[in-house]
Amino acid sequence: MKIPILYNLRSLRARPTSTLATAFGMALVVAVFIGMMALSVGFQAALVKTGSTDNVLVLRRGADSEMTSGISRDVANAIAAYPFVAKDAAGQPLVSPETFVVVGMQRRTGGMANVVIRGVSLAAFDVRSGIQITEGRTFRPGSGEIIIGRTLVERLPNTEIGASLPFGGRQWQVVGHFEAGGSSFESEVWGENELFMPVFRGQVFQTIALRMQDPEAFDGVAETLEADPRLGVDAHLERDFYANQGTLLGGLLRFMAVFVAGVMAIGAVFGAINTMYSAVDSRANEIGVLLTLGFKPRSVLASFVVESMMIALVGGFIGCLMALPINGLVTSTTNWNSFSEVAFAFRVTPGLLATGMSFALIMGLIGGYFPARRAAHKPIVEALREVGS
Repeated sequence: MKIPILYNLRSLRARPTSTLATAFGMALVVAVFIGMMALSVGFQAALVKTGSTDNVLVLRRGADSEMTSGISRDVANAIAAYPFVAKDAAGQPLVSPETFVVVGMQRRTGGMANVVIRGVSLAAFDVRSGIQITEGRTFRPGSGEIIIGRTLVERLPNTEIGASLPFGGRQWQVVGHFEAGGSSFESEVWGENELFMPVFRGQVFQTIALRMQDPEAFDGVAETLEADPRLGVDAHLERDFYANQGTLLGGLLRFMAVFVAGVMAIGAVFGAINTMYSAVDSRANEIGVLLTLGFKPRSVLASFVVESMMIALVGGFIGCLMALPINGLVTSTTNWNSFSEVAFAFRVTPGLLATGMSFALIMGLIGGYFPARRAAHKPIVEALREVGS
């Protein structure tokens, strides 16, 4: 025979202060856990969105980042001539040879930010189809014009349309702002590769992005490129490459989320234990009556565990509500592979909310078990004596 849930609800209403205090402690743990996990998820999502499964990213053999790569113009021309490269409506290969350099710039709020300066050709807007000009226009070849990702506009001075942004020993005119679906490209400055190349790196590109005719043929494309002795390159599926760039930092952020929330959870669990022990002590007479009426010890144990998990459920719900406002909040961190600043948004996903609720229920289960076990194993003679006293 099971003890009705209504019994537990009435018990919680009888102890509103301790119940809410315990629930709020769990809510803080859940909110911190979700917030830190949302930071990791947002960072990883920004890098995953940067790449496409239709594109191949080509780097110098052995290079583990765009910054350490170098590809000559002859190699870029040879890659563009391969038949597996997709072509635009005019029959031109969808290949984007790119320069890549990181430059220190002053933030609006003070301090320095490491900003990616990416040199591209106009073909890059077809290869990377998610790029959209939101204000102004794109740069004109040979003009010394640049366009700026939307998150940089909010963080750097001299990024308004018509302003001049100094780097590389000269002034560059801002003619447009762009979005890239929330990817890390939105933290970059784009201009013409032919102008950036002599300013920063001489006559070499850092990477080549190409669109494949058949997105399912990546393995064959990579094998062909890497086997060509003229090239000396490694080929990566673009989405996988950028996703792997965030593996180390994303893993560290997830570890910190679990560690910090775990330390806080210990305090929350002890709070639940104290609350439930207090409930057991104050309801010794009720426990005696329940046992006398024929309820099994396991039913008493289950009832008190359920009561603790009810408190945890309330705490988890409050914690989720506390975490929701940070969804979409933009922050930034350093991509350790390129040492550049990447702006991204916190992402509070339904999966994270479900994980937070599960975390709360686990705390409630642990916090309620030992007091519930004490209640269930209370000797019936002792319980009856307390009833009569």
